[in-house]
Amino acid sequence: MKLLVTGGAGYIGSTVATLLLEAGHEVVILDDLSTGHHEAVPPGATFVHGSVQDTAAKILMPSAGFDGVLHFAAFIAVAESVQAPEKYWANNVGGTMALLDAMRAAGVPRLIFSSTGTVHGNTQELPIPETAPTNPLNPYAASKLAVDYMLGGEAAAHGLATVSLRYFNAAGSYRGCGERHHPETHLIPIVLQVAAGLLEKLPLYGDDYPTPDGTCIRDYIHVADLGAAHLLALDAVQPGQHRIYNLGNGNGYSNKQVVEAVREVTGHLVPIEMAPRRPGDIVAQVASSEKARTELGWVPAKPSLHDIIADAWAFARAR
Repeated sequence: MKLLVTGGAGYIGSTVATLLLEAGHEVVILDDLSTGHHEAVPPGATFVHGSVQDTAAKILMPSAGFDGVLHFAAFIAVAESVQAPEKYWANNVGGTMALLDAMRAAGVPRLIFSSTGTVHGNTQELPIPETAPTNPLNPYAASKLAVDYMLGGEAAAHGLATVSLRYFNAAGSYRGCGERHHPETHLIPIVLQVAAGLLEKLPLYGDDYPTPDGTCIRDYIHVADLGAAHLLALDAVQPGQHRIYNLGNGNGYSNKQVVEAVREVTGHLVPIEMAPRRPGDIVAQVASSEKARTELGWVPAKPSLHDIIADAWAFARAR
């Protein structure tokens, strides 16, 4: 298939683009490099520098013959979204609206969307199935949920074949594709920066949550396993249907447990410093991926937290 990958110079987008190329697909990457990195674009992909709003319609011409789009072009920092919600509505929602307009005009039949498990908020239902109520606690999560609703309407009205994949904390690395946000906001790469001596200590945001050790609990999934689900979703999409799948390993680890695992993997002391809670953070999130396993045949190949951290550590050391 000929596929457009928006945000394909980012962490997850570049990983998925690499997997698509390995599977024999033709890949065009669109990225404005505001958060992505040109060197992350995998060899063999065609790169176009630009934003989705300004450039998607120029790429998705009817004569271009695209078979589908995988959409990763979004801002993802929870704390920033609380401080600047308008940035997230404009890019995450406005950008997707522009993309859907371009796809509709060109007759592109399928879309795989990078969504998030944070749309469920603080739910009492753990592990979290797709049927759990949605209650986004920050503008980032709300923007992703808004797009999920948009896709449902697009499928019903215009026959789009689309899937939303709701991620639960991607980590690790694959073939040189690793996590490097500026500034970094995700726990595992920040802990690894402390282990590498790039940071003096780890600020741990909140130790008074209603969890066994007082810190937040998350479900970590290897980025290559996450990427594999996108290829399966491409084969499973059906015209006029919008499917939603939660993707995680089904195991929850507290922030303190992640720190201890990093110490074990790297052999380095990781000093921590307690800090106040961050606005918009969720207490506990663990995914039920039974639907993805049943309908897509998806099985994580690297579910171990230590393996995920080891791959992330290898990427950090190589840089």
